[in-house]
Amino acid sequence: MAPPPSATAALSGEETTVAPPYDRRRAWLVTAMIVAFMVINFADKAVLGLAAVPIMDELHISNSTYGLISSSFSLLFSLSGLVVGFLSSRISSRTLLFVMTLTWAVAQLPVLVLAAVPTLIAGRVLLGAAEGPAASMSMHALYKWFPPHRRAVPSALQIGGAALGTLVSAPVLTWLITDHGWRSAYAVLAVVSAAWALVWWRVGHDGPFDEARSAATGKRTSGATRLPYRKLLLTGTVLGSISSAFGAAWALSLSHVWLPSYLRTELGMAPGASATLISSVSAFSLVLLLTVSPLMDALKARGVTSRWSSGATQGLAVCVAGCAMAAFPFTDAAVPRLVLIGLAFGTVAVTIPLHYMTTAEVVPTAQRGALFGIVAATGTLPGLVAPYLTGHLIDTADTTSSGYTTAFLIAALVMAVAGLLAVTLIRPERDARRLGLDRTLADGAH
Repeated sequence: MAPPPSATAALSGEETTVAPPYDRRRAWLVTAMIVAFMVINFADKAVLGLAAVPIMDELHISNSTYGLISSSFSLLFSLSGLVVGFLSSRISSRTLLFVMTLTWAVAQLPVLVLAAVPTLIAGRVLLGAAEGPAASMSMHALYKWFPPHRRAVPSALQIGGAALGTLVSAPVLTWLITDHGWRSAYAVLAVVSAAWALVWWRVGHDGPFDEARSAATGKRTSGATRLPYRKLLLTGTVLGSISSAFGAAWALSLSHVWLPSYLRTELGMAPGASATLISSVSAFSLVLLLTVSPLMDALKARGVTSRWSSGATQGLAVCVAGCAMAAFPFTDAAVPRLVLIGLAFGTVAVTIPLHYMTTAEVVPTAQRGALFGIVAATGTLPGLVAPYLTGHLIDTADTTSSGYTTAFLIAALVMAVAGLLAVTLIRPERDARRLGLDRTLADGAH
């Protein structure tokens, strides 16, 4: 009778690894907390855009100044995402997310003390610094609770929290802004962020799927695979994933900052109707997210490679959104125009979980948090450029309408190029073989 694998490994002097146990109940509790985390995260991002018109009226600021305030959110966003990504191997996800959300609460306070351009900028810079690592580190925390073959649905739910955040926050924050003044929305978000942090500190412990365990001893192994970051960053899959994230982020930054104002000033919508449309776009994104991830699992189960299931899907999503972005400014019929707006700003949501999934397939587990931080830092750079550029274009154009049109056409071009690069470059299976990780991926799938 042959000895068990662990015994064979012990006799041969080799160390094999086994996956840690999967705690389904705790994993889904953490998932629920992270979904709530993302809801708050995107409500924080959306509040300035939803309050744009009353803030601009009260403080007498131009479109360019408003765009500058909005872009200031991204001043430290990418840098903090990069730095925290590298720190994630030394600091627990529990601590990182706790500190982030407490900082979100603090960032809402300056405008409650003094409403002025400097305090708006200070609050947005601090908020951006604290939210830069949010998506990547919450995904990293989530992955610690699920084995590789169970991550598609939790990943979709995590990003679904972003769509849900806008879906829920648009009508609620609009009601607060309209009926109780725009400052009330900031105050409520501060309280909600602090409350989430306190609950997370109690339940948000790190999961077991960070390091493998020795089959012979049951202890965590210390010799995890590590590769040079330069080698990882120059793989086509990582570059393509960054490209798709870049295209999606350009659309998302316009959605948060300028879409509410565009709907009210250019399309003549009332605050409630504008909030309803923004919520509808988010609902469309949420449906896509909850549909696409199970579809990805089904395609992979039928033998479809990650290149075509998750790689091509994210690239094509950005391309489709770009085409819609280029078309809706020239569409006069109300219903087709609203459909195109939904496609332009809602379709890109599916890119977010998919670009993390494709990146994870070509990165050693020990370096996943850092690579997620790098991908988030570079992929979200449009938030630093697009809001201010749009405000400048509006102020310098012959008409406000032509300024918006130019901004949307530039966005469409960026998105089309980014989507095509993603389709061309993302090849996880090929890159994993070149990096010597294909055996690890195969083992993790079982």
